[in-house]
Amino acid sequence: MVSAVPVGGRRSMQLRSAVHTVRKRRPTPHDRDGDPELLALVDEPYVEVAETHKRLQDLLAAFEARNDRRAAFLSIYAEMTGAVAQRTFDGGFDHPDWVGRYLVAFANHYREAVRDYERGDLAELADPWQLAFDAADAGDSLVIQDVLLGVNAHINYDLSLAVNKAGVRTDRGPKYVDHSRVTDVIADIIDDAQDHLVDEFGADGLSTIDDSLGRLDEQFSVLTIDQCRDSAWRTAVALTSRFTARRRLARWINDVTATGAAQLILSTKTSDRLHDTLVELERSAGDRA
Repeated sequence: MVSAVPVGGRRSMQLRSAVHTVRKRRPTPHDRDGDPELLALVDEPYVEVAETHKRLQDLLAAFEARNDRRAAFLSIYAEMTGAVAQRTFDGGFDHPDWVGRYLVAFANHYREAVRDYERGDLAELADPWQLAFDAADAGDSLVIQDVLLGVNAHINYDLSLAVNKAGVRTDRGPKYVDHSRVTDVIADIIDDAQDHLVDEFGADGLSTIDDSLGRLDEQFSVLTIDQCRDSAWRTAVALTSRFTARRRLARWINDVTATGAAQLILSTKTSDRLHDTLVELERSAGDRA
């Protein structure tokens, strides 16, 4: 049941939630000296598609060894990266070289966010990523919140920048078709992603909810992610505008909407009673509560 934000009124809700705080940096819960092993894993840029997938898996293993809650999102993202990479190798895209550049650029945004957070370089870190990483570091959010915060920061913030970097000035129509095909890959891994959260992170309540809703929750998840990815495409196109004002507006909207979505995801923490109830529900079906 992985969805980024509600479909209806998504952008206006995000803007209202973020507009008053977009420039206010939030301190990390404690000073970070930076884990040398993690920094070594994210120091050098990703270059090739296969190498990118392998290094994301290495980073995931390091997170899991430390019981780092950032593993919740990365476990899904690494699987998605591998699935898209395989489809690229299998000829599933009309512009495989472009999809490869897109995939690597996308992953490098995530790598840079992890690097900047580990270094404590908050001036370089986007607000949605700081909110996501701070929540994972505190360890008191729901597992699904840790996932959704990562999904939000990566799709609602990073994706437009990655697509723009890969290039959309030429062959825009066919590239958009390939961009949309990535959603098909996401749809294929939704069930496995949910099972992984249940098995590895004790989010057994997700299984109960999933069984109750049948395929409805997967369909809603894909629709929501598709909406976010389509919005990211439009922002990427706006970033190619010859008008400086339009480019700046696109960047500003990209920032505040992703920040607003993160705050909506974390809104359960405004009520201890509600948040504690949801934590129990998420863990309700298993022995690991």
